[in-house]
Amino acid sequence: MTHLWVRAEQRPNEERVGLTPEGAAALIRAGIRVTVEQSSVRAIPIDGYREAGCEIAAENLWPQAPGDAIIFGLKELPEDGTALTHRHIMFGHAYKGQPAGRELLKRFKAGGGTLYDLEYLVDETGRRVAAFGYWAGFAGAAVALKCWAAQQRGGIAGPVAKYPGRAELIADLERELAGMNRPRAIVIGALGRVGTGASDLCAAMDVAVTKWDMAETASGGPFPEVLQHEIFLNCILARPGCPVFVPASAKTDARKLTVIGDIACDPTSDFSPIKVYDRATDWDAPALRVHDAPPLDVTAIDNLPSLLPVESSEDYAAQLLPSLLTLRDLQSGVWRRAKAEYDRHIAGL
Repeated sequence: MTHLWVRAEQRPNEERVGLTPEGAAALIRAGIRVTVEQSSVRAIPIDGYREAGCEIAAENLWPQAPGDAIIFGLKELPEDGTALTHRHIMFGHAYKGQPAGRELLKRFKAGGGTLYDLEYLVDETGRRVAAFGYWAGFAGAAVALKCWAAQQRGGIAGPVAKYPGRAELIADLERELAGMNRPRAIVIGALGRVGTGASDLCAAMDVAVTKWDMAETASGGPFPEVLQHEIFLNCILARPGCPVFVPASAKTDARKLTVIGDIACDPTSDFSPIKVYDRATDWDAPALRVHDAPPLDVTAIDNLPSLLPVESSEDYAAQLLPSLLTLRDLQSGVWRRAKAEYDRHIAGL
């Protein structure tokens, strides 16, 4: 019997999960064994999984799971150097030249395990079957607005925290922006999931948006228009051939731009389109000041949907469930394609 083991997330500020109790019940009805670890932080309580018929395991027990179990989580595993013997479904961030990703692949190679990277679960047309993109865009635009508001007060953005839902996030932003003239934003990747979420947040906050996508960036740049907006929201994943939207010279160029929201957030990739920074930010310090006068802050948090963990989990889990229902046949469909991508990168180590 195919055995799916849903692990607890071990990364700070990560409360999302890729499977709801309703989805777990559907898997069990389909003949898939489901184990769910207890979690001290998961946004969806364990009781629903227990009622759905899941087996319940202790938190962080996955290294001791049966060898044939498929371990399912979202974000990073602890960087302890241990060999990885299981098959894992997760976001590996390992295929674009990231240094930490290379180390992760070495651990899989050492243990004989397999990575089914969630970013590379794609249909026959190459489109991802499930993505957190909409809520990443929505939350990322919100954090960028917080950074801008902090600048207007003469400071830099302080810590961010999760919200019970969309309404509470909007209300908090309204308080922060009270009495301020709204900035103008440019969204690149506006037609995608991420860009749609970012644009929707801006619309909800009465922020005027210039929406660009492939047609507007086909020239390959340079793109001086980006510097004429107060906020730039990057919603395009780094990949070979991606244009540079913000060159290193932007720090000192004449500009209105003061906040970059790199929602795609891949600063260590060789293909990053934003060249003024080289590391992600986090919940405790969401803004990285890369130039003082005039200020230029970059916010680049790589688990933005966790600001709205319930809504983003439910949305993502619904998108992913049809693929999870095919787990009994790993030799075809999305799983075969993900395995081929893994094999290609392992061969390059």
